[in-house]
Amino acid sequence: MSKSLRALILFGLVAACGSSNSTAPRNLDNACSIIDQRPAYLTAMKRSEDRWGVPVAVQMATIYQESKFISNARTPHQFALGVIPMGRMSSAYGYSQALDGTWDDYKREQRAFGARRDNIRHATDFMGWYFSKSKESLGIPLADARNQYLAYHEGRGGYRRGSYRNKAWLMRVSRDVASRAVLYDSQLRSCGLI
Repeated sequence: MSKSLRALILFGLVAACGSSNSTAPRNLDNACSIIDQRPAYLTAMKRSEDRWGVPVAVQMATIYQESKFISNARTPHQFALGVIPMGRMSSAYGYSQALDGTWDDYKREQRAFGARRDNIRHATDFMGWYFSKSKESLGIPLADARNQYLAYHEGRGGYRRGSYRNKAWLMRVSRDVASRAVLYDSQLRSCGLI
């Protein structure tokens, strides 16, 4: 085998190992289809459920809302005068759309210094950690997708102050997350995945 062919094969292997699946699964309205396409999602979510107690369907509904299962999702760019780029709306990134500061808190507290927001296993563990802290400090049951989502979106301090009450759009979104969690739970049970 020639040196150039070996180098090309080695480059291909390295590129394959370093890439992430940044596209969404097809048919995001069917939990069984999502898991069929990405079995690692269910493995990660069950692991998080075992560790933190957050139901798989609640995790899936939150990830759907936050990133549509796109590993490297980011918030849109902001523009001044409609044309001058001013950076992104926030530092939210990855499956869970975790903010830089909250992600850093998670990594420090869990000693997960190599954790990445575009890794489904790390993102679901983060979500379980965050939701369990919301249960601990706010008393929100882990299966309460609506209120867990409100605390996730607004932060625990914002939730405690009720900042979401003046945001009709967010109240609608939180109801959608709760409905999707019920749908996903029903689908996952019907196809025997939970």
